[in-house]
Amino acid sequence: MLQSSYNYRERGMNTMLFTASLDDRYGIGRVASRIGLEADAHIYRADDNLLEMVEEAHANDTMSCTLVDVAQFLTRDQVYQLTDVADHLGIPVICYGLRTDFQGNLFPGSEALLAWADEMREVKTICHCGSKATMVVRMDEQGNPVKDGDQVAIGGNDRYVSMCRKHWKEALK
Repeated sequence: MLQSSYNYRERGMNTMLFTASLDDRYGIGRVASRIGLEADAHIYRADDNLLEMVEEAHANDTMSCTLVDVAQFLTRDQVYQLTDVADHLGIPVICYGLRTDFQGNLFPGSEALLAWADEMREVKTICHCGSKATMVVRMDEQGNPVKDGDQVAIGGNDRYVSMCRKHWKEALK
């Protein structure tokens, strides 16, 4: 996401970055990549209207792209609002996030994005076996796989391990 924003800004174009208020790993309103890039972002909460937020920013300073981090935390309504950003304001929207949780269930935001996105591109992640990782395993403090719990528990590589479906199933046995 940060690289995409940089590419726009390098050409003199403005971007609007969003991140979920509940993801405070790098500070409220901060996004960071695993390779060390960081940037400020507008935070969104479940009751925020993202279309209105983008319209307001666009009226003050022309926006060329809207980028959303941890898009799995969007609500269905917010995904619909983002389709209006693309369809009515003509501003591209690029979302980054997980498809499923640690139990293999879709997040509400991911479900809506899968239904309404014009295009999808997966960022390839690798399992420890070298296969494509499509699942994520949540680990407890002792490094054991977690099978039950709330859908949302904020964490990074310290808490989650990407795996192929075969190893995900084995980890959750």
